[in-house]
Amino acid sequence: MNGLAEAWLIELAKGIGRFFLNPLVYWTILLVVIAGYRRIKLERLDFGSKVFDLFSEWKNTWGISLISGLIISIVSIAAGMVFTYEMIAMLAIIMFLLSITFRFTLLSPSYTVGITFLLLFFLPFLLENQTIIDINLTLNFDFNVLASLSIFVGFMLIVESILIGSVKRNETYPGIARSDRGIWVGQHRIRKLSMIPIFVLVPGGLITSFAPWWPYFSIGESSFSIVLVPFLIGFDYLAKGHSPMQATRKISKFNGLLGAGIILIAAGSIYLPILSVVAIVLAVIGKEYLNYKYRVGDRLRRPFFQPLGVGIKVIGILPASPAARLEIFPGETITKVNGKKVSSEAEFYRALQGSGAFFKLEVLDDQQEVRFVQGAFYEGDHHELGLLFSRPPYRQKKSKRETG
Repeated sequence: MNGLAEAWLIELAKGIGRFFLNPLVYWTILLVVIAGYRRIKLERLDFGSKVFDLFSEWKNTWGISLISGLIISIVSIAAGMVFTYEMIAMLAIIMFLLSITFRFTLLSPSYTVGITFLLLFFLPFLLENQTIIDINLTLNFDFNVLASLSIFVGFMLIVESILIGSVKRNETYPGIARSDRGIWVGQHRIRKLSMIPIFVLVPGGLITSFAPWWPYFSIGESSFSIVLVPFLIGFDYLAKGHSPMQATRKISKFNGLLGAGIILIAAGSIYLPILSVVAIVLAVIGKEYLNYKYRVGDRLRRPFFQPLGVGIKVIGILPASPAARLEIFPGETITKVNGKKVSSEAEFYRALQGSGAFFKLEVLDDQQEVRFVQGAFYEGDHHELGLLFSRPPYRQKKSKRETG
């Protein structure tokens, strides 16, 4: 028994060490930096200043990533789901190739695992009549590997849903765009990138079977080791007709239902192997259909952040600003400043400038109920309270000043 425990501990330590040798770990850090830099550049063009910091794309994702990675690792190893080094390498290559597009939506498990699965399934048929590539070396797998992958994609879709649903109200990224009527309106990007560390079993090592049924998804090997694999999950949705929180709830719900359905179908591949292929195809098609339905539905709605006849709608809040301290949120409407009605940005700032060191705002929340917010200006506070409104983008104003 002590020898078995020692073998597991040794392989666990080696698996963690291999994690830091994986180039995908360091590419992910670079990817977050580049994505943050590109976003900040757009924020300056729209608002004239940075809104969120460089690492916001993966901020507040680590708790969910570590917990979900631990749970999936335990389930995967306990069930004896064995993966091959070839499959892990191919998955890493697919994640890298999709990530260099900077379209985080392509880093959904439906696409990363789905493409990997389809390549593993179809490449033998494409390569069997050639001699350039050694098929036995490159594609050492069987239907147990495919079954493991199909179950895995269902679990990762549920993790993606949890990540989408966990996005907080002031964690979506505001921007300015023209509506179909040609007026400037606000919009938000629901965008995150997360790295899930997951322990998986691979052939070869000190670990041997501890029960007659384990590993259940065997590929003919009798000894195993553990590898800690970085798995990237990303999403990027535009909310123009929806409020950001309405969009996150809708997308998270349907994404979670898709993941649960895929798990049920994939579990059937234990008895009917072809169901693993059905599960993966449905994961890809289902994700495409979900994204398409959301895009069309959002485009057909009236802009959520459009200018109003009464009051002025907040489209964004600068972190650590007076507005953030007072818990004013994107989507809320300011109707009065110090008792004066406001219906434009100019009226808002005129009323604010005449308030002295103290101010009082009348705010309509999501339920159209009135609440009062009051506060004081402190030294170093943002002179505009840190509120962002729908207005012509800063790049347009800057262009006019330069040409004028």
